[in-house]
Amino acid sequence: MTPQQSRCDRSKDSVAAGSPGKLPPALEMCLVRSQARVPLRPRRGSDVVTHRASRYGLSLLSQTHRHSPGGTQEDLLRCHPVCACEGGNPAFLCLPVEFLYCDLASLESVREFVHKFKAKRIPLHVLVNNAGVMMVPQRKTADGFEEHFGVNYLGHFLLTNLLLDTLQESGCPGRSARVVTVSSATHYVGELDLDDLQSSRCYSPHAAYARSKLALVLFTYHLQRLLAAQGSHVTANAADPGVVDTGLYRHVFWGTRLVQRLFSRWLFKTPDEGAWTPVYTALAPALEGLGGRYLYNEKETASLAVTHDPDLQRGLWARSCVLTAVPDGTPDILAGRLPRREEVATLSPLSSGV
Repeated sequence: MTPQQSRCDRSKDSVAAGSPGKLPPALEMCLVRSQARVPLRPRRGSDVVTHRASRYGLSLLSQTHRHSPGGTQEDLLRCHPVCACEGGNPAFLCLPVEFLYCDLASLESVREFVHKFKAKRIPLHVLVNNAGVMMVPQRKTADGFEEHFGVNYLGHFLLTNLLLDTLQESGCPGRSARVVTVSSATHYVGELDLDDLQSSRCYSPHAAYARSKLALVLFTYHLQRLLAAQGSHVTANAADPGVVDTGLYRHVFWGTRLVQRLFSRWLFKTPDEGAWTPVYTALAPALEGLGGRYLYNEKETASLAVTHDPDLQRGLWARSCVLTAVPDGTPDILAGRLPRREEVATLSPLSSGV
């Protein structure tokens, strides 16, 4: 048994810690367990899901907890649910989760969350980058970034990079850890100017939102490229939940809000329905070891053609590394100058438990 396999086996016996806490008033992270209407692979350990205190966030949490593998008390105790979201929605308190604070609009807050999570020393099998804002007025994050770009994209970029080592330690052959990034069909109309990522030249709420969702798909594909080059047992995919009836539409044109209110029953997915594709992407056995996919209605779908441009992917990644102060290992990884994951697991004293 290799050190990597040993770590994976040990993760199966991780027992839940923590208890439900009060809902913190900010955008935060959530760890949950999940099994949906399609056959999904049971996992024991922790999953991280970023979300807001909305009906969609509540639906995602309740579904994943309700469909925990096997549904037995033992299965429920073998997960470590940690939830964090924005606002004081009391409905979240009915779920047995632990809350951790993390404001995606603050890179410092993201780093603090990762530090607190890693201090728990539990495996991480799934990271779902889901939280976001939509079509908000022009404003900036605590770090001075345009809000759509900063919250929807850059916060998740940093979070993913800081958790990659834990994901890599948790994944193993046949049981890869997964990064699921929630994008949107809006990315099909998005445009990305690497020289104006902050929409400073001409601001449009719709264009800024579409740009952030386009950036998430580019990020996902480049991340998968890097993971595959390292032989890592971690995969990265993008999930499109569809048009979901949530509170995100509060900033859109009043006519759109009227349509939502009058016809949401026929034109919009319910929060429960919208949660299926991210959950499927996170746990479906059919996706084991497969990355670089864009899924809609639980099926692989073609994303915008420009998302497959390796130069654009690499350019966005490089600029994101600069903005978040994350080292860019792309040149060394793609050139094969870094050891593959299985070599690190074999040679590293940390990986072998020494």
